[in-house]
Amino acid sequence: MKLTNRLVAFVTMIVICAILVIFIGGALSFRKLGQDSLVHYLDGVVSVIDQELSESQGSQALSRWLPTLLKASNVVTLTIKDGDKQLFGFKGNQIVPDPNVIYHHQYLLPTHSGYQVTIAAIPLYSEFTYSLGAMSSITLAILIVILGLIRGVHWLRTQLYGSELLEERGRMILAGRVDQYAEGNDYEWPATASLALDQLISELKDARQERSRFDTFIRTHTFLDQLTGTANRVLFDSRLQSMVQDQDSHGAVILLRLSDWDEMCAQQGRSIADELLQDISVILSNFIQRFPDTVLARYFDAEFAILIPQQPAKEIKLFTHQLLNAVERLSPPLPMEKDNWCHIGVTYFHGGDRRGRIMDEVDTALRSSQLQGTNNWNSFNKDHQWDKSRGNVRWRTLIDKTLTQGGPLLYQQPIIMAADEQIMSYALLARIRDDNGDIIKASNFMSAVEQVGYSVRFDRAVISQTLVLLKQRSADNSYAVNITTISLRDKKFVKWLRYELLQLPRPVLNRLLFEVSESMLVKHLDAIRPVLRVLSGLGCKLVVSKRVGRLLVLTTLKILKPIILNYIVV
Repeated sequence: MKLTNRLVAFVTMIVICAILVIFIGGALSFRKLGQDSLVHYLDGVVSVIDQELSESQGSQALSRWLPTLLKASNVVTLTIKDGDKQLFGFKGNQIVPDPNVIYHHQYLLPTHSGYQVTIAAIPLYSEFTYSLGAMSSITLAILIVILGLIRGVHWLRTQLYGSELLEERGRMILAGRVDQYAEGNDYEWPATASLALDQLISELKDARQERSRFDTFIRTHTFLDQLTGTANRVLFDSRLQSMVQDQDSHGAVILLRLSDWDEMCAQQGRSIADELLQDISVILSNFIQRFPDTVLARYFDAEFAILIPQQPAKEIKLFTHQLLNAVERLSPPLPMEKDNWCHIGVTYFHGGDRRGRIMDEVDTALRSSQLQGTNNWNSFNKDHQWDKSRGNVRWRTLIDKTLTQGGPLLYQQPIIMAADEQIMSYALLARIRDDNGDIIKASNFMSAVEQVGYSVRFDRAVISQTLVLLKQRSADNSYAVNITTISLRDKKFVKWLRYELLQLPRPVLNRLLFEVSESMLVKHLDAIRPVLRVLSGLGCKLVVSKRVGRLLVLTTLKILKPIILNYIVV
């Protein structure tokens, strides 16, 4: 309830209660006054009767004047007794609507001991009805109070309109609409609070801009190459180190080196050399777009390094061959030889390898290609058991067969709290079975799923199985399912997911966790922000995974916190 409504309701209740108290008190006072007036009048009648009985003919004279007086006084019955002997009796002919209102009393005559006067009379107020003239002052007073209340409520609403504006502005700011409500209305009250809020928001904007400029400066001078705009050696080594720490990861490192670089810089000048590097950087940047999560870095002055994760050796070989053909089309300046100026080395890695050894292997492969005396590439002879040597056609056939036959296999892995070793939830790990019956991990086939365009179908199959599992298992188990940002950006998939979740009760939805990769989440944050809000609003929890905080993505958690209401960092 708004502050104005609260105050208006409070003031109205207080005034109404005051009117009721005054009305009840007036009614009781009116009853008491009528009762006292009747008692005082009857006391006077009894005094007159006592005086008349003192006269010699008093008892006979009572029958002449007393009945007339009693009729005019609304007395119903009156009896005068001397012990058991009745000296006088009177009974009126009034119509009594309610016998319970009749006033009864007995009097002992002070000058005639033994005499009793018993009187039953109708109170003065019992026959009164509402009279406009008699009650006009009270009616007018009530009308004045009501009009004053209406006017006061209107005045109170007018005075508190500014506080409502300030409250509404605060609610919108808490909802995340800071830019739209950065400046307050002139009618906001208290004015000092509005001005303070304006000043704080202005300072917050300046701080954000300064932080953005500082982040850009840090990224530019610490992690990015100034000439080409690609990553530098620090960022490349960090990403490679983070990649090999994941036991399920694999991929390839490609190193491209330009020969006779120092001689060319001495003869042609630094500007010609920089133009050549920029041309090569553009070619490499365009080529790596085909693979997700690929890192391109200028490793040394005349060297470029490429990190390609989760790709089979067959794709890497095809990519390297095409890359070399594209670079050879450039015309290198003298003294570089056109047929012997660029060489490429390739090596493969998997989780658990040492970063230094990987770079030594790719350097060895590069030197082998240089020894051949022509533009060439060479691969380090290394056993990589993770590579199944499947092409896109074979992957498409296998994945399509898996989805047609009911979807992938789901393995449950408990997630245990390190402090008390309690099971927090169960992570659902997708696996597929190949034609030979072997089980393939998600790290080996998810890149193929993205390449053949089956990400949405695959996520839909996994989530469908997860929802069935949630309905069947115990209410104490929570399940975390991985979902790709490709699916979260697909409107049909989001519509289907929202429809499926709306059919489940909220306690079931509270046991469902959606796991999103940190790097892809930050990359597509603006596109999937509304979807994350919908999932969180329905009661689902959002999990940020894949080496969260270890990647060189600045202010990741600060970006996620205002967006994801319920988040778990693993």
